[in-house]
Amino acid sequence: MDINIWMDERRKILESFMFNNLKVIDNKQKKIYEAMLYSLDAGGKRLRPLLMIGTYEMISHESSYDEVLPFATAMEMIHTYSLLHDDLPAMDDDDMRRGRPSNHKKFDEATAILAGDALLNKAFEIMSKTCMQTKSLEQMKKRVAAMQIIAESSGTEGMIGGQIIDIFGHDLISNIDDLKNLQRLKTGAIIVSSCLAGAKLAGATEKQLELVKEFSSSLGTAFQIQDDILDVIADESELGKPIGSDAEENKVTFVTMTSLEEAEKMQIELSQKAIAVIDEKGLKSEFLIALTEFLIARRK
Repeated sequence: MDINIWMDERRKILESFMFNNLKVIDNKQKKIYEAMLYSLDAGGKRLRPLLMIGTYEMISHESSYDEVLPFATAMEMIHTYSLLHDDLPAMDDDDMRRGRPSNHKKFDEATAILAGDALLNKAFEIMSKTCMQTKSLEQMKKRVAAMQIIAESSGTEGMIGGQIIDIFGHDLISNIDDLKNLQRLKTGAIIVSSCLAGAKLAGATEKQLELVKEFSSSLGTAFQIQDDILDVIADESELGKPIGSDAEENKVTFVTMTSLEEAEKMQIELSQKAIAVIDEKGLKSEFLIALTEFLIARRK
């Protein structure tokens, strides 16, 4: 199958829904909508919502995405807010994101902070509104469960927890297990929750949820290792941001903790493990296999 066609088709459906739910309103606070849309419309792979949609497809065998789109949109907004805040001077202090000025460079730091806050809030506005618009108690339970999964993964025991460990990494990370735990929270948590939320919305069994978690956990770590590798070997014009920033900031990564060769070996093993879960343990999805292969082979 052509994974690029698969991704493009679903990305267009996602973005149509997403931008119908966030537009510039011509009022006194117009600037905040402009700043939110500036980062949300900066491109990117839309990996997390595509994983959610792909997992939903795998379990439900549905060709309509109406049930999953509000939650996929919310996840992309949460991810975008995290990048927007991550670029701030108080965090990673990055001036470029996806080949153009970061939000705080395009606007200013205060606006960037508020735009990130607004994207997070908008995500929960969309999910909670969807939860209230249900036709049955069973449907409401699945939607609330999906929202809860997403909420926990983006909070103190997920993405935000990983970020605080990352900030004080040299005091908190002393071995490879510490580093895996950091990335399980910072990067992996919302990759896992994207897949779990999609599965939950599709009515997955407990066994299917366990397998989805196994798949996405391996994928999440492999994805982060690839990010660490790209910071060393990627072409800056393709990556859309400066390379070598991890080394400049003296960050602990899979490359600095081990070596480039060892990191590449770990990444291959984890991606193969993720694919094996889909291919051999009762979950069948050529889309997710192809998407995993695409993500691990990427150069941006």
